[in-house]
Amino acid sequence: MRAMWRIALACLLASAPALASPTIIKAAHVIDGVSDRARDGVAVLVDGDAIVALGTAAELTAKAPGARLIDLGAATLLPGMIDAHTHVFLNDDVGPGVYDAILLKHSAPYRAIEAVANARTALMYGFTALRDLETEGAMYADVDVRNAIARGVVPGPRMQVATRAFAPTGMYPLRGGYNWELELPIGVQTIDGPDQARKAVREQVSFGADWIKFYADHGVYEGRPDRPVRSIVNFTPAEAAAIVDKAHRLGVKVAAHANGWDGIDSALRAGVDSIEHGQGITDDLATRMIAQNVTWCPTMMAYQYAVKKLGTDPRSWMAAHHKAALARAHKRGVRIAFGTDAGAFPWSMNPAAEAKLMVDAGMPAIAVIRSVTSAAGALLDPLCRPGAKACAKSELGEIAPGKRADLIAVAGNPLQDITELERVTWVMKGGAVYKSPAP
Repeated sequence: MRAMWRIALACLLASAPALASPTIIKAAHVIDGVSDRARDGVAVLVDGDAIVALGTAAELTAKAPGARLIDLGAATLLPGMIDAHTHVFLNDDVGPGVYDAILLKHSAPYRAIEAVANARTALMYGFTALRDLETEGAMYADVDVRNAIARGVVPGPRMQVATRAFAPTGMYPLRGGYNWELELPIGVQTIDGPDQARKAVREQVSFGADWIKFYADHGVYEGRPDRPVRSIVNFTPAEAAAIVDKAHRLGVKVAAHANGWDGIDSALRAGVDSIEHGQGITDDLATRMIAQNVTWCPTMMAYQYAVKKLGTDPRSWMAAHHKAALARAHKRGVRIAFGTDAGAFPWSMNPAAEAKLMVDAGMPAIAVIRSVTSAAGALLDPLCRPGAKACAKSELGEIAPGKRADLIAVAGNPLQDITELERVTWVMKGGAVYKSPAP
């Protein structure tokens, strides 16, 4: 028995990337996630999980004479990408009956195994961190996936998770017209009233939620030109305020699914930290988002995938408004974090394709790169409590001393061709190399 355990441990260690300390990474160009342009002739010194210094390769070699050198040649080095809206417990839920079948036919253990595979796929794409916004019926299994990755049991991105999400009674059912006598699974935690809201937040946080998510609206419909995307608000003002207030008291941020103007307005009044999807963002809402320091995750890719797969989609009319809202919000200065809703589309599709959609909508390539690095990293910062002497940071999304050693490389220049982000050739997370160019 002891021999078997030794063999298993040896296999596990052999499959885990080795931590090389210290290491110098050299590439022709560096995009640090903050600056407006690439820098040439700059190398990065990594020790363990952290970036220690930047400088020429010669300077860093003198600083750390025994360091191992990784020479990436003509490549461009960037911070590891961050997808701030994913669902690793899904792998395409678009189409009649597809979502229902996931909840009715697949056990939570099976879905956790699939989630581990999806997380590894994300890492190989170059996403070194994810904010995963609910398990869609798999309860708190995302906490287990997050912890298994953090402990080195399985490879994957750093994860912040939202566990179950909230909707009021009747607003998130399976839609197969099932017998009302059956007790069916549901993709969210149902809450009604402020007291239930506060209790449910306490429960989710106690089981490991890094974020709280609630569905602020449903039933989008076309409105007048000044507010073209409207919706039906799910929660009363008291319920939404209770969710946010209790989460913030517990030191946890809140994300709101909100498509239409009405849902976004309701979520902003409640004091959320991020708006998800946001097709109905107008100039007045953008102004409020800036004043309240609220981040937007547009998730354009998921909605375009639905139209492509189905040929037609009842929500396809929102596409033009989505694109226009992104252009306006960027120009006004709304903080936009890269988020794709990956899992709503299959993980065989690289979520980095969202970047091209953002550029096509009017965002400059460097702004999109910041959205998938430093802006998303700032969204993952822990909640800063009012009056705090100092605020903790995620230390993600930037190439600078003291930041996490999460780095990727692409062969070309993403400032000239943003689709280079879809062709990541080299991945480092936490100082360990997980992907290298083919020899």
